[in-house]
Amino acid sequence: MKGPSAGAGSFAALLATAEAHAGRREFPQAIAACEAALQLRPHDAAALVQLSYLHSLCGHYRLARDFAVRAARSGNAAPKVLAELVQRLRTFNALPELQDCVARLGPLSNIPIPLLIAIAAQLSYVNMPGQAIEYLDEARHGDPDYPPTLLARAQVLIYLGRFDEASRDIDRALRRAPEIAHGYWLRSMLGPGFASAGDVSAMRSQLARPGRTAADIALLGFALHRALDERAEHAEAWQALSMACRAKRSALQYEAGETATLVDALRSLPAHTGPARAIPEGSATPIFIVGMHRSGTTLLEQLLDGSPQVHGIGELYDFTSAMRDATDHHCRGVIDATIVERAASADLAEAGRRYLQGIAWRLDGEPFFTDKLPSNFLNLGFICQALPQARILHMVRDPVETCFSNLRELFSDANPWSYDQLELAAYYRQYRRLMGHWHAACPGRILDVDYARLTREPETVMREVAAFCGIDFDPAMLEHRARSRGVATASAVQVRDRVTVREQPKWAPYHEYLQPLIRALAD
Repeated sequence: MKGPSAGAGSFAALLATAEAHAGRREFPQAIAACEAALQLRPHDAAALVQLSYLHSLCGHYRLARDFAVRAARSGNAAPKVLAELVQRLRTFNALPELQDCVARLGPLSNIPIPLLIAIAAQLSYVNMPGQAIEYLDEARHGDPDYPPTLLARAQVLIYLGRFDEASRDIDRALRRAPEIAHGYWLRSMLGPGFASAGDVSAMRSQLARPGRTAADIALLGFALHRALDERAEHAEAWQALSMACRAKRSALQYEAGETATLVDALRSLPAHTGPARAIPEGSATPIFIVGMHRSGTTLLEQLLDGSPQVHGIGELYDFTSAMRDATDHHCRGVIDATIVERAASADLAEAGRRYLQGIAWRLDGEPFFTDKLPSNFLNLGFICQALPQARILHMVRDPVETCFSNLRELFSDANPWSYDQLELAAYYRQYRRLMGHWHAACPGRILDVDYARLTREPETVMREVAAFCGIDFDPAMLEHRARSRGVATASAVQVRDRVTVREQPKWAPYHEYLQPLIRALAD
């Protein structure tokens, strides 16, 4: 179908036409209509943002990023457009552009509350909770009783370790709007002692309300599971967890066979045997911490951050962005089959340079930094080629402990395999299969760090880790509870507590319910 010309209608009509085509998944026609609108207003941020979305849907990473950056440089300050734009910029890790765009808004007091919350969310997603809280403090100042502000602020306060303040904001929000499921889930993140008998009763009452969405049921169910688990009411806690997992899984698209196919493709990549390339002068050395989620990666990063030589940054998608740029493909998740296929002809050296350049602004002269995205285990073959100086630490934990900890955690949509016992076990098997391959294909590049040993012999293990990474062991590494850095992960509360060696694993009371998982892992 031939696209509309610049004279086919008004600017607004062309954008409406583009939206109609996009709604029918007619993306080439939608792009043509947007481009015609852009001819009428070459610097219109709304059209540029729309084109960025459309090219992402078509898998065109570079064009999608370029249109988002052009929108950021347009100078547009309309709140609705900016709320979408900051999300787009975060998607491409265009963080300096995001910060410049926000800075142009002037004093925080000039920014509408919904936009303050939107900006804070994006800053939080990229491990900048210290900056995010400034926007949420301003939003709270503007309306001290607005529940969305209070709950957004509480979540960032949890990342910052300010748990008492977070609890007060959650209580205030739930007094104003007790029907908001997110408030109960946030309270459950605060750890032991958060739930009284009244809280359990309130959550059950909220679950009984008609019209609850799958998202609400998941939030309330995971929160109720944690409360009942703390009270050792394990049978009812399991019922709550099962209900929550079913609700969350019902809203996700996932095929276990796709993971197996992806791992097969990664294992079939030719081994990299060429000489190591020169490292860009002045570049810091990345320490990648990988493994399954909930395997102890956050604890290891906190310990490493105690070294004056290491800057702990958190979970980054910068290498994912570098690979998307190298292959010019936008995908859901960390990687997909198209990226694997195109990587054979991609310039991985350029991907490595782009990755280091994109992170440089975060550092303060430290020679090493951590990149703690667990699912980067999928990227290890590319990391070894793109970044010959990188150190790779692989957290290893008991399979049942790891999988049960995943099963009882409510993630975003990033881990769709974690809500069904058999799908979770199948994913774990593929992960172990791929890690075995990387050890064979990249000998000497990966150090396995055993979680149980780390918690029992922290100094011994951290001396081994430091030697592998090429840094000096510092006793301050062991003082992880003294860290003030934000931790924007599901372990934000636990990692600030003392390291506990359990006499019996957390999953033991649920042994009979976990038989499908245990048998599948044994097989």
